[in-house]
Amino acid sequence: MAETSPKQLVLKAIEDLPADASIEDAMERLYFLAKVYRGLADAEAGRFVSHDEVKARFGLR
Repeated sequence: MAETSPKQLVLKAIEDLPADASIEDAMERLYFLAKVYRGLADAEAGRFVSHDEVKARFGLR
């Protein structure tokens, strides 16, 4: 299965908005998707903090 391109992801996100969505709604959706994909890329590259480490940092152990 071919990987989905960023352009295809953007088009799908826009198409999935309701008919009465504003430009701000579209921008918010795209910004959210950009942050999610950046986070996924960071995780795949090993740039993350484990759940246990977060708990330790906040003294929740």
